[in-house]
Amino acid sequence: MGYVLVAGIAAATALAVAYVLLRLAERYQWHPEIRPRDVHQTPTPRLGGIAVFAGMTTGVIVASQLGYFDEVFANPRAIIAVFVAAGIVLALGVIDDVIDLDWLTKLSGQFLAAGVVAWQGVQIVSLPIGGLTLFSPTLSLILTVLAIVVVMNAVNFIDGLDGLVVGVALISNGVFFLYSFVLSLGDQGAPYFGLATILTVLLAGALVGFLPWNWNPAKLFLGDSGALLVGLMMSVSAVSVTGQIDPGAVNPTQLLPAFLPVILPLAVLIVPLLDFSLAVVRRLRRGMSPFDADRAHLHHRLLDMGHTHRQAVLILYSWTAVLAIGTLMFLFVAWYWALAIIVLGLAGSTVVTLSPDNRSSHDPLKIDQEAS
Repeated sequence: MGYVLVAGIAAATALAVAYVLLRLAERYQWHPEIRPRDVHQTPTPRLGGIAVFAGMTTGVIVASQLGYFDEVFANPRAIIAVFVAAGIVLALGVIDDVIDLDWLTKLSGQFLAAGVVAWQGVQIVSLPIGGLTLFSPTLSLILTVLAIVVVMNAVNFIDGLDGLVVGVALISNGVFFLYSFVLSLGDQGAPYFGLATILTVLLAGALVGFLPWNWNPAKLFLGDSGALLVGLMMSVSAVSVTGQIDPGAVNPTQLLPAFLPVILPLAVLIVPLLDFSLAVVRRLRRGMSPFDADRAHLHHRLLDMGHTHRQAVLILYSWTAVLAIGTLMFLFVAWYWALAIIVLGLAGSTVVTLSPDNRSSHDPLKIDQEAS
């Protein structure tokens, strides 16, 4: 019940703050110029990260007063560090949305935020595979910081269509909440799993409240501040579970359960990580910086194939849901049923992806108008 209350408060706060931001943006014309790679044709404010952060902050304050979350707040160092890091990426993203920071400044700020989280103990200290433990504190810190920064940028890279990041994050966080909640009830129960569950609930609640303003046609975008914030929270949740499991407590004869803590974060983040990897390789092959923007992301390619704006978003939702939910099923059903769910889901998603509505125009403006 505590999770429902906290999620509801985060959602209501994000919904209200987004409305206020939208009214202010309309009054003071906080509409950045449309860039060549943008799909939308109407100037739209990019202040959604503020609403998401406000929702999460209000939710965590309420949660700290509920006895239900005493395990997390008994030693609040970790969760305080997470929200300090969230404040850093929020400020960084807002400034970037206003004045367009250079990539080195943005990357430096991301490393600072990730460093704050790792410095306060949320680190990849072990991997639950074959008893592998990372004994070096320096190595643990470096790997954690790199993982968080990669996920933040991966999520930011896919933020190109209305509701895309919000929907992908909601699906991923729902799956990861169930996973971390189950772990917290079993022998692996620990404060870090409580941290993962409350972060996923806070983020999911805030995103539910923000989604009505971000669904196509969007009235308010997440902006870099929101996309980086979502990536930060998702990566910290993954690190706090996968990197804190005692390798000695995992039965090496149970192959799939042993690998699940590593596979699941990759499955729930498959869309942003795949898009990020392809973008880096593509830009390096062209002699570009990995952080130079282009119009060749997965969502751009779906539009170019003939899918409408909403169709492209729903297709990427489907890929995320199939892989994330299918992977989670290994925890609850026999492996062959879980594998069957994944295979059938991927087959269906592939058919839909390769069968665009050819009646739609390839022109982004017309696609947006049809989707509206």
